[in-house]
Amino acid sequence: MLFRTRIGRLTLAAVALASVATALTPAAAHEPGRHPSGGGLSAVIRYTEYGIPHIVAKDYANLGFGTGWAQAADQVCVLADGFVTVNGERSRHFGPGTAPDGSLSSAGSNLSSDLYFRGVKDAGTVEGLLRTPAPAGPSAELKELMRGWAAGYNAWLKQNRITDPACRSADWVKPVTTLDVARRAFAVSVLGGQGRAVDGITAARPPGPAGPVAPLDAEKTATAARELFSARNADMGSNAVAFSGDTTANGRGLLLGNPHYPWQGGRRFWQSQQTIPGKLNVSGASLLGTPVVNFGFNDKVAWSHTVATGVPLNLRQLTLAPDDPTVYLVDGRRERMTERTVTIPVKHGAPLTRTQYWTRYGPVVTSLGTSLPLPWSATTAYALNDPNAVNLRGFDTSLTFGRARSTHDVLEGLRHTQGLPWLNTIAADSAGHTLFTQSQVLPRITDELAERCSTSLGRATYPASGVAVLDGSRRDCGLGRDHDAVQPGIFGPSRMPTLKDAAYAENSNDSAWLANADAPLTGYERVFGTVGTPRSLRTRGSIEDVAAMADLGRLTVADLQRHQFANRVPAADLAVDDTVLACEKLSADELAEACTVLDRWDRTMDTESRGALLFDRFWRALTASVPVAQLWKVPFDAGDPVTTPNTLNTGSPAFAEALRGAVAELRAAGIALDAPLGEHQFVVRNGKRYPVPGGTEALGVWNKVEPVWNAAGGGYTETVHGSSHIQAVGWDGGRCPVARTLLTYSQSSNPASPHYRDQTALFSGERWVMSRFCERDIMRSPELEVVRVRERR
Repeated sequence: MLFRTRIGRLTLAAVALASVATALTPAAAHEPGRHPSGGGLSAVIRYTEYGIPHIVAKDYANLGFGTGWAQAADQVCVLADGFVTVNGERSRHFGPGTAPDGSLSSAGSNLSSDLYFRGVKDAGTVEGLLRTPAPAGPSAELKELMRGWAAGYNAWLKQNRITDPACRSADWVKPVTTLDVARRAFAVSVLGGQGRAVDGITAARPPGPAGPVAPLDAEKTATAARELFSARNADMGSNAVAFSGDTTANGRGLLLGNPHYPWQGGRRFWQSQQTIPGKLNVSGASLLGTPVVNFGFNDKVAWSHTVATGVPLNLRQLTLAPDDPTVYLVDGRRERMTERTVTIPVKHGAPLTRTQYWTRYGPVVTSLGTSLPLPWSATTAYALNDPNAVNLRGFDTSLTFGRARSTHDVLEGLRHTQGLPWLNTIAADSAGHTLFTQSQVLPRITDELAERCSTSLGRATYPASGVAVLDGSRRDCGLGRDHDAVQPGIFGPSRMPTLKDAAYAENSNDSAWLANADAPLTGYERVFGTVGTPRSLRTRGSIEDVAAMADLGRLTVADLQRHQFANRVPAADLAVDDTVLACEKLSADELAEACTVLDRWDRTMDTESRGALLFDRFWRALTASVPVAQLWKVPFDAGDPVTTPNTLNTGSPAFAEALRGAVAELRAAGIALDAPLGEHQFVVRNGKRYPVPGGTEALGVWNKVEPVWNAAGGGYTETVHGSSHIQAVGWDGGRCPVARTLLTYSQSSNPASPHYRDQTALFSGERWVMSRFCERDIMRSPELEVVRVRERR
């Protein structure tokens, strides 16, 4: 059985780049209406090893067509599930109480998800954004890409049979429109804002006659906000480092990108190369449903992203009219909330109707996650402001990166589009330049504004977490506008923390402060992140490693590859010696073997490492029970942020308890204390086990994985999120970049696909894919398959 239907095979002689370009059928003029294309779109797709498509088209609509087709071929069920989400139809197909699509919002149920997304749809939010002229709105090229993507997805559905059991014969797999593609882009844009508060938006109700609501505890709320926005609790993160030409063997830049994203669902990456001859030639990874390359490289520049510490939302505390809790006061004048009534269809039941309440600032919200309630009382309510709810420019930012010729162009692209909602950018180029910038769309919360306009709650939450709670009753507390910002109420490019041409520029999801420890970034507003505060173990270990690499010099792509899979455990380097000494002093027979195992451990999370699993289970238990301030004897010193805090406090009763607990846990599961990590940290694909290298956030491992513990199943039996699309990129002076890539969970979610587990096997063995970027390399692929795809009228 062929996984891809062949529409036509070209001879090798016909696929030289120029010939391919002239052979493509011109796009038909787009006619407005229900379908994204009037017919005539086409592309040529050259598949190389591991199912990676190299898509060639004559313009953006045709490129989008080929991209939509190829993504559908690999990921049709995941994509279709996401379109059900953004159309607010999960309750209709799956029932209101079942598990929602966690990739596109934080909704706790299908009902909540549908109420939010159907509300967005009914309000015409995305239609309005598409009508906004660039640069505040999406460019003409991006609109064409989205139109083509929808047409390509639909053409694949029409011309192929679905083999993936996840949606084979499902009635919810349907053709899509350009609007659907744009709605998915909107969902990604608001993930850190409205998407984080979906349950609180859809559950908001005016207070009844039940009596007064207890006031919020400001300190507890501040603590909850800090935890909510902490990188250690996030399901996405990343590492990335760029090295300048001063540190490399040939004077050209190097980039290693290691994003940590979910291994299942709609936030998976998908690999491709996109080419419009003379206009665009870029290779890398796209989030599913995305018509552009989000993380990638071309022949001159490479870039990656890390999830930033900037808080992309703020709250307005509303003073309500004494006679009506749906009326709020601004400078003493009454303003009535807008009621958005939403009706959703429900499987095996009558449609459900609910009302949401919106203000000039955004929706009324009664919680940010389960741990941060924001009760609506007779006197007070809270509205959420999310500037990314009017930002559909993120894909344009990626498009400018794909066309960039230098890190300068990357920065100019960010300045022009201002589209990244929750990401930092790290880049390197062939001339040896580097870039780090936290250029993201953030509400224009200056420290001065927070000081002047914070409510009593905000005075606790803003310093602790960056979440501003401003007085919504005062017009003089508006966010204002920077002269260089493309939309009101956000920071302009000149305010963004930026580091250019450093020997190394690195980020591991802490703030911009130590992108280079020798050149700290300071002077930015609190909403961007902190300065002079403790760094995570992953950041500390990363800085130690990349600084040492930069000092050593003569770096190559091979050095990046070695660093990715070094699997060093910074927590172990800080704690193992003290642990061994302490556990020997405990003189407990049950700990004697543990002491020996930890002493002999190589302090890595390689799959062959013996002792890694024991330390992992011990360290998780210890750090979960002991606050950081009590974990170490030497406290944090802002003058020495990379090596402090240090010296494990082994005198705490929790220390012995955690160590004994880890030993007992492994023995109860029938796991030897010195068992190789890979025997008990693995994933199963089509019945075969693949050992997984790497370690959890608490250990500080660069090659981060967050696995699921299942003692009865043999240990860690699945990976939830972690290393995903890895790229190590450099240049050697030739026309082609020197690049190695790896998609840890493979290209397809379909168990019937030959590309369901092939790169997972590579990841298990710490092996890489040689990127085929230039024509000669594509044509030399021993697995080359050339497919012409086109619409059928």
